[in-house]
Amino acid sequence: MQQLGDRPLDWIDGGVSMVDQTRLPDRYEVMRIESVPDMVAAIRRLSVRGAPAIGVAGALGVALAIQAHGTSGPDFDRAIRSLREARPTAVNLARMVDRVAPLAGQGLDQVLAEALAIRDEEIAASVSMGEYGADLVTELVSERATARAMTICNTGGLATIERGTALAVIQTLHERGTLAEALALETRPLLQGARLTAWELARMGAPHRLLVDSAANFMLARRQADVVLTGADRVAANGDTANKIGTFSLALGARYAGVPFIVVAPESTVDMDTPGGDAIPIEDRDATEVVSVRDRATAPANTDAANPAFDITPSDLITAIVTDRRVVRLDRGDSLRSVPLGHLRRRAAESPSQ
Repeated sequence: MQQLGDRPLDWIDGGVSMVDQTRLPDRYEVMRIESVPDMVAAIRRLSVRGAPAIGVAGALGVALAIQAHGTSGPDFDRAIRSLREARPTAVNLARMVDRVAPLAGQGLDQVLAEALAIRDEEIAASVSMGEYGADLVTELVSERATARAMTICNTGGLATIERGTALAVIQTLHERGTLAEALALETRPLLQGARLTAWELARMGAPHRLLVDSAANFMLARRQADVVLTGADRVAANGDTANKIGTFSLALGARYAGVPFIVVAPESTVDMDTPGGDAIPIEDRDATEVVSVRDRATAPANTDAANPAFDITPSDLITAIVTDRRVVRLDRGDSLRSVPLGHLRRRAAESPSQ
């Protein structure tokens, strides 16, 4: 079986190789993607998912479009449009396709170089977010020698190429010896927390337990967690964030319990052109994901379902937004407009593969 090392998505021998996240944790299966329709299908069925990862996938998809259709023309334009529209909520996908596609006239090599630069930027960002976030957690829970961190969905290397966003913070805490426990929510309906986050936590050797989604707020009220760490698929200009459905409820529970609620996302996910959460498009996915689990029915035949994939957490429920270049303390009156971008942390800038 082909292995991809620490990168679940990469350009190898003229095409894209990716770990099929729908097969985990039962099987580690590497897919070979050599066409734009196959890439679009992989993004839509969540074989690749996570805002930074699908941004990289979309950028590499532009290279696939050039290989199939050349550098311009109606077929090329249709391929680009299908990539950027494959999933609407995460800003990274359309943003990275739009960053790479204008370079098509300069040829495949230039497009591929830009797509791989995006990959390396996301890898460096994950290291930086882990460091910034771990520093903040240590500050916020300074009365404890170690922190118990709750998280939802999957925000590790599977979602970002390496290390992750919120899970990068947990990994950094673990590496520093200051993680008491990670509490991962199962994350219905597709169980990304149970299938993917638990798999990644086990691989890093971090102490962890799995929770059903509906136990989270009770555990917070009982002070069984010291901090909540989540990712984001889009951060609006006012600090509202879109993330996996259930995040808003978790933020409400954290506020009730007085537990810090920290959103961790790279600057590539911050969308200053979107004024607030009301302007973020929310993907509505097929009802089959709710009425069945991994192709096994859990509801009576012909049961319909609502299936919003994301919800919006208002900025006033967020303690801080941590990116790869800054920490925005919303609880202290900071805003994305008032806190300037800083430099990448030294460790992140040294090498994109650290």
